[in-house]
Amino acid sequence: MASITIIDIAKMCGVGVTTVSRAINNHPDISEETKAMIMKVIKENHYVPNNSARNLKRSASKTIAVLIKGITNPFFNRMIQVFEKEIKRKKYSFILQRVDEHQDEIEVAIELEKEKRLKGIVFLGGYFSHSKEKLEQLTVPFVLSTIGMAPEFDPTEFSSVSVDDFKESYKIVDFLCSLGHRKIAIITAPMDDVSIGKLRYEGYKKALEDHGLQVDSRLVCSMKDHLESYSMENGYVVTKDLLESGEPFTALFAVSDSLAVGACKAIFESGKHVPGDYSVAGFDGLDIAYYYNPSITTIRQPVEEIAEETLRILFDLINKKQSHSHKIFPGELMIRESTARI
Repeated sequence: MASITIIDIAKMCGVGVTTVSRAINNHPDISEETKAMIMKVIKENHYVPNNSARNLKRSASKTIAVLIKGITNPFFNRMIQVFEKEIKRKKYSFILQRVDEHQDEIEVAIELEKEKRLKGIVFLGGYFSHSKEKLEQLTVPFVLSTIGMAPEFDPTEFSSVSVDDFKESYKIVDFLCSLGHRKIAIITAPMDDVSIGKLRYEGYKKALEDHGLQVDSRLVCSMKDHLESYSMENGYVVTKDLLESGEPFTALFAVSDSLAVGACKAIFESGKHVPGDYSVAGFDGLDIAYYYNPSITTIRQPVEEIAEETLRILFDLINKKQSHSHKIFPGELMIRESTARI
């Protein structure tokens, strides 16, 4: 456990990293009971606060951290490979830090800055709805990668690289409509999401409206909170519930390929067929969507290009070559076996 961090201690104790920091520094704004519990865990795990490192000049560090929400999502595998290769090629150290589903990635990043004296940060995946004040707590350059931001966020306050989630979602639902589908269900993020989930849902809504169709709330299926987001299991459980509801539909748009694979499994188990009974479409362009049977119609994201551009912008920010910037890549509609005309 030599490499244990303050983030690990926080997870073990079930508290935020700020609380652990207060316990270590004997801050008055923490109960004696909580402090004693934290210090016990610290002692048991032989954690030594890296105070000497905090006092060194940041220029001595050449470390880039990639903070990832949804580390089990296969969509990120190739991106992480590109990040690691390119960061090391530039003679920087690479840290991959998992952020749990309901953990605050900004809080994790702030503590990681102190622990590792970072030069830059990539936020990868997850929901991102932090305030300007929260973002300003970060003292190193950062880029949001594959994290679509809703219009209410000021683009001058962050850098990002992604596809246009609204436009690409519109494209695939428009395609389903062109096949004659009128009852199109969606598996989407919870309605309070302000990131990718919201953008893909809004694209779905707009495509239906442009085809003269109203959104049927009974066909809008949010992922289950107690299951991992954008996972096959979530797609399976949500689709099973939809099928058992008896609500008629002919097509299903899942906002990720993993969700779509799970949806197909639920359809097959119900004794129905894809695309004979239901057309299914996904989003991302995962390998599994191609090799699955039937292969799944999807939007392919240019993963390697997104990863490379993310690092280009980050290093330009580190070297003060530019201020915040945004790059949007086009997705590609991949028409495969899981969708059919009716």
